[in-house]
Amino acid sequence: MDNPGRLISLLYRKAQIYWTHSLKNYRISTAEYPILIYLNHQDGVTQEEIAAALNIDKSAVTRNIQSLCEKGLTERRKDKEDRRCNRVFLTKEGQESKEPIEQTRKEWNDILMKNMSKEEKTLFLQLLMQAAENINDIT
Repeated sequence: MDNPGRLISLLYRKAQIYWTHSLKNYRISTAEYPILIYLNHQDGVTQEEIAAALNIDKSAVTRNIQSLCEKGLTERRKDKEDRRCNRVFLTKEGQESKEPIEQTRKEWNDILMKNMSKEEKTLFLQLLMQAAENINDIT
C-alpha cells in the first residue's frame, strides 16, 4: 500500500460510494453535487465557467446540468447581454440541497481525518494541495 496512485484510487471509489448512499434520498448523483456546491457559491454562471472551475469536460457539465434541470434543482436563463449564452441558476429546491450536501461533505471529511491530530490534518491538507498543484498542468 505504498503506492499513492492506488491509495488515491481507493479513496475516490469509497468517496463515490459514500456520496451516492448519502445523497440518494435527495436525487443528487456524485456527478451532480460538485455543480450544486459551485452554484451555491457562484450562482448565475455559464456552463463553460462551471467546466473550467471544476475541471470537468464541457459535455459532462451539459449532461449534468440537463439532469439537474429535469430534477428541478437548476434552471437555465438567457444572458441579458448575450442572448446566445445561457446562465445556470439554482432553483429554490436546488438551494435547499445545500444543507444535505454540506452535511455529507463534513461527515466525509470527518471520516477521512478521523484520529488525526490538528497538526496532522493541516499537513494532510497541505500535501493533498501540493499533489493537486503538481498535476495541474497535465492535460
